[in-house]
Amino acid sequence: MYAVVRTGGKQYRVAPGDVIHVEKLEGSVGDPIQLSEVLLLAGGEQLQVGRPHVAGAAVRAEIVEHGRERKVMIFKYRRRKRYRRKAGHRQPFTAIKITEIAAG
Repeated sequence: MYAVVRTGGKQYRVAPGDVIHVEKLEGSVGDPIQLSEVLLLAGGEQLQVGRPHVAGAAVRAEIVEHGRERKVMIFKYRRRKRYRRKAGHRQPFTAIKITEIAAG
């Protein structure tokens, strides 16, 4: 069984036992969370597509860790103008482990 959920403006395909990195969520390590924006549920031959969400469906997960992604370098350059700007960015994330997919 798997589901497609939306969190942090992105969509993820998840199954029980998966560990995924999502945009930073509130809570501490070990706290349970529930993702209620389930867009699709699939199990065996059965497929439920939400319009826009599957009614009554939820994905339960547990926070594994908080951290920051690898650094992304931003470099701006204008030729012949002596203009150079260099910056870096590390996006914060929350790693969650999917514990259960509830069909409703």
